[in-house]
Amino acid sequence: MTSPGNSSAYRRLMSQIATFLPERFRAAFLHPAGPTTVFFWAPTFKWGLVLAGIGDLKRPPDTISLSQTASLMVSSAIWSRYSLVITPKNYNLFSVNLFVCGTGMYNFIRGARYHMIEDT
Repeated sequence: MTSPGNSSAYRRLMSQIATFLPERFRAAFLHPAGPTTVFFWAPTFKWGLVLAGIGDLKRPPDTISLSQTASLMVSSAIWSRYSLVITPKNYNLFSVNLFVCGTGMYNFIRGARYHMIEDT
């Protein structure tokens, strides 16, 4: 069984939809990492992690899990690099992972500083 993204019927449907779009949007719509593929939607939904990280900025630093935040930060850094070496380059995946890494790093530093002050 093939996934919808690989079927010829799905590709034909997306091509027909693209004919209704203005010419300048058509190439982005049909791009191999565009909105007709999972390579667009998976990173788009991952922006929820960025929102959660921003929400954690008001969280007391004693409640921040350093191991969880560090693993999220490191995995996002790895995925940021990966998104630029694959073909086609996926800038949506790059940007979301860059922001997840950034919010994770900020929260990690907040938590680590709290724990260093508490230990002294």
